[in-house]
Amino acid sequence: MLILTRKKDESLRIGEDIKITVVIVSGGHVRLGIEAPRDLAVHRSEIYDKIADEAASSGDAEAESQD
Repeated sequence: MLILTRKKDESLRIGEDIKITVVIVSGGHVRLGIEAPRDLAVHRSEIYDKIADEAASSGDAEAESQD
């Protein structure tokens, strides 16, 4: 894991297409702004995990129905 220190209004880039900017730092919370191509899905990790679990369950159901 890469760990970086950024202050409000500072950014980091991932490749040429993704820019992440610290918008607000308040207490124990950080608000980030993400600029990325529209065709790239951006999710919080807990949402991404839920989507992946649902896709895996759906794939299992499809495999069982094909037997």
